[in-house]
Amino acid sequence: MPIALTIAGSDPSGGAGIQADLKTFSALRAYGMSVITALTAQSTQGVDGVLAVPADFVKQQYYSIMRDSPIESIKIGMLMNKEIVYAVSHMLNQYPVPYTVLDTVMIAKGGQALLRDEAIEAIRQYLIPLSTIITPNLPEAAALLNCDEATNEKQMLAQGKALLQFGCQAVLMKGGHLACDQSPDYLITEHQVSRFNAPRIKTKNTHGTGCTLSAALTALLPTMPLIEAVEQAKHYLNGAIEHADTLHIGKGIGPTHHFHHWW
Repeated sequence: MPIALTIAGSDPSGGAGIQADLKTFSALRAYGMSVITALTAQSTQGVDGVLAVPADFVKQQYYSIMRDSPIESIKIGMLMNKEIVYAVSHMLNQYPVPYTVLDTVMIAKGGQALLRDEAIEAIRQYLIPLSTIITPNLPEAAALLNCDEATNEKQMLAQGKALLQFGCQAVLMKGGHLACDQSPDYLITEHQVSRFNAPRIKTKNTHGTGCTLSAALTALLPTMPLIEAVEQAKHYLNGAIEHADTLHIGKGIGPTHHFHHWW
């Protein structure tokens, strides 16, 4: 069983962040560990407050784990500020792992900022070059490139290729924000472009979909090639979204069903 580590913020409602990552790891047969970067006060109706964990304590959590267990893959989510970004880059350089998935979490579903502007440049410079794959949605890609958000697949593909130049091994551009009936994603590497498509599922309960997809990749990468891991991660996420309405959690944007295969 691979050991997967998530470095991210806590979501007390259980649909996103650390909680979603650990559920996803378990569902895909990886043992999950965590380093918490921020505490949030949130529910399905939105984020009410955010408290960053001191960067030195983020490091302490990481070093405690790395000195004890053979971590095979890491998912990086909400980092909050540039001090935490610097800390995480230092951690990865000191204790590298075979696979690193960077989910560039910037904005919550309700529109609340989860990453300070000053941290975006630090992510470009220090974390993207250390990543096996990054998984931006269209607003996040535009913020990283300091350009307008893509409105079609041609622009989406061009932005993915531009992000690859920052030094990561692969980019998974997520097209969920496109105004169309389908939800296309592009996996872009130096030598190959692969298009993945899925029908849009009619549900409001999509809280934590980005966290879940990147966590699924983190769980799967130690056991299969990249393109197969993307296919399997998307298949798992689509099932979680398809079954989301059976959970009846909260009054707002509810979570996906991480354990839809079992419950």
